[in-house]
Amino acid sequence: MNKARGAEPIIRPDYPEPLWIQAATLIRGQIDEGVLRAGARLPPERELCQQLSISRVTLRKALNQLVEAGVLNASHGRGWYVAKSPAKREWPNTLESFTETASRMGLETTSEVLRAEVTPASFDEAEELSIVPGTDLFRLDRVRLLDGVPIALDLTQLAVSVVPGVVRADFAKESLYALLAGAGLEPGRADSTIEAREADAAEARHLGITEGKPLLIMRQVSYDTAGRPLFRSTIKYVGERYRLRTSFSRRTS
Repeated sequence: MNKARGAEPIIRPDYPEPLWIQAATLIRGQIDEGVLRAGARLPPERELCQQLSISRVTLRKALNQLVEAGVLNASHGRGWYVAKSPAKREWPNTLESFTETASRMGLETTSEVLRAEVTPASFDEAEELSIVPGTDLFRLDRVRLLDGVPIALDLTQLAVSVVPGVVRADFAKESLYALLAGAGLEPGRADSTIEAREADAAEARHLGITEGKPLLIMRQVSYDTAGRPLFRSTIKYVGERYRLRTSFSRRTS
């Protein structure tokens, strides 16, 4: 954030945006570009105020906004640090696994398995998966983490007969998509619905957030390339750590 001699001021009082928004945008840009890395401490407030030519009140407003957005962490008496959690990452509108998305973005994914067991399929579950009620259904509940930060609760169900070895798999390390690929199966499309609601106590505990924080709930049924149902899932994303990117096109007559 150092200014070159003779260069234009970084913060422009004549811009329509408030000074604190300009400051927050600048700091966030430094983080997105990798100039300020995860876990790094920001320069002291006095130095930042001098660099940006703004008051401490304005700086504090910008820094607190970045804390609320999950970009920074404040440590009392020690300063401001770049958050280690991936803040508001863009997710694609293409069908890919959590592991594939994380790998493409240069992030490390891990999973904490909460439940992995076989239960009989209910009528609703059987209908969505085109199987007979009572069929053995493998249920897998996981906390999904990116760089060690809980991002989502992933609840997945599929018929045991789809991948017989699914019961023996270690999903703390293995990917469901990789297991499907090993069985010669590949998800071709997914029908999804998305809604928002507040986290309950159990969800908040697993995700390391405060009860009542917003969750983005995505319910999906995934199909293979022949159009046969493979699995159903409900993924509960931490609202402040996830952003879905999609696109729309206007139908032409």
